[in-house]
Amino acid sequence: MTADLARRVRIAGRALARAGLVHAYGHCSARVDRDRFVVSPARPLGLLAPSEPCIEVAIDRALPPGAAGEVRIHQAVYRRRPDVGGICRAQPPSTVTLSIARITPRARHGSSSYFAPGPALWDDPALVRDDAAAAGVAEALGRGPAVVLRGNGAVTVGATIEEATVLCWLLEDSARVELDLRQIAGSGGSLTELSGAEAERRATWEGGLLERMWAHLTHGDPEVHSYL
Repeated sequence: MTADLARRVRIAGRALARAGLVHAYGHCSARVDRDRFVVSPARPLGLLAPSEPCIEVAIDRALPPGAAGEVRIHQAVYRRRPDVGGICRAQPPSTVTLSIARITPRARHGSSSYFAPGPALWDDPALVRDDAAAAGVAEALGRGPAVVLRGNGAVTVGATIEEATVLCWLLEDSARVELDLRQIAGSGGSLTELSGAEAERRATWEGGLLERMWAHLTHGDPEVHSYL
């Protein structure tokens, strides 16, 4: 089980890098059980080799050697959210740009409906390298699928590492649309937002939407055997 989770974490990490959602930094993880998870090593995700070991981390203990300091975020989220099975910590560029102005994308189209009415904002640009800050990020996340860190990227969570990865792409697509719409609005356009009912109806995985996006993001990966 742990070996397969590590494979899926590596695939997710390379997918995030391929999509431009991480650069030299960033990490992703998958829950093993109520007490443990596996996380990518502290190196560029795009450079993860097939079968490269991931790091097993206890949710309620000090970080082991080799784990990035911000893996504390994963510990704090898994501790508070038993429904979460996968986490991505990334630096989606349009998301970062908006966050510097303390803006997160609103629910305006298909991708952004999953975060309706909009992802939370952790209003601190510092790296999250202590337990108190990690707990604050997890609290800001609440029951949502994402929290944006001001000037510092975002965290997305899902029932699986695949879902967390797809949500990271959807978050960045939402931020791209938000930026474009705000430029239009500056020229006299309107900022249409989905109603609660519209967002709830659109935010679905039915019809294989999760599997198809995962297949798109991981196409050509050396360790992919199937959609999920």
